[in-house]
Amino acid sequence: MEEIKFYTYPSCTSCRKTKKWLVKEDVNFKERHLFRETPTHKEMLELLSMTTEGMDELLAKRSQEYKKLNVDVDSMTLSEVVNLLIEHPRLLRRPILTDGKKLVVGYNESALKNLVKKKTSLASLVV
Repeated sequence: MEEIKFYTYPSCTSCRKTKKWLVKEDVNFKERHLFRETPTHKEMLELLSMTTEGMDELLAKRSQEYKKLNVDVDSMTLSEVVNLLIEHPRLLRRPILTDGKKLVVGYNESALKNLVKKKTSLASLVV
C-alpha cells in the first residue's frame, strides 16, 4: 500500500484527531507541516485533481485569513488561486490526506477507513 501524505498543523484539533486515528490504526503515513512544508504548485494541482467539489473542498472560506484577504477566488484563474494557496497556506482546510489517488479533507473517520482500506488478497479469499 502507498504511504499516506498527511498535511497537518499541530494545533488544529481535527489534525490531532486524525493523527491519533492513523497511529491507532497503524497506518503508514508521512506527516508534513502544512505551513512549513506547503504543497508545491505541482502538488497543489494534484490535490485539486483528486477533489470531488473542486476548489471549495480545499479552500477554507470561513477562515479569518480568507476574510482578511478579501479576495474573490471565483474571478481568479486556477493558477492564481493555486499561487494564493501556496502564499497563504492558512487558506487550506485541514488536515489533508492523500494516497496519490484519493483525497480526504478534514477529520472524517469513514473516509479515512476508505482511504487506508487494505487490499484483500486472493489468497485470503481461498477457504
